[in-house]
Amino acid sequence: MPSVDLPPLPPSPARLLSTARPASAVHAPAVDSRLLLNGAREIEIVHGDKVYRLRHTRNDKLILVK
Repeated sequence: MPSVDLPPLPPSPARLLSTARPASAVHAPAVDSRLLLNGAREIEIVHGDKVYRLRHTRNDKLILVK
């Protein structure tokens, strides 16, 4: 995958709250949606034998559909 220069993300409320969690809490890995979409408005994600579509809407929301 080619390297893409992206501006830094502002701190999200979830990231700010993550410091308040106990050390024993398991954190899921975070992936910037701009890296996944790579400039596209929609991508296909293959999971096993299923194909999902991840779409970035005009309202700046993400929708994942089967």
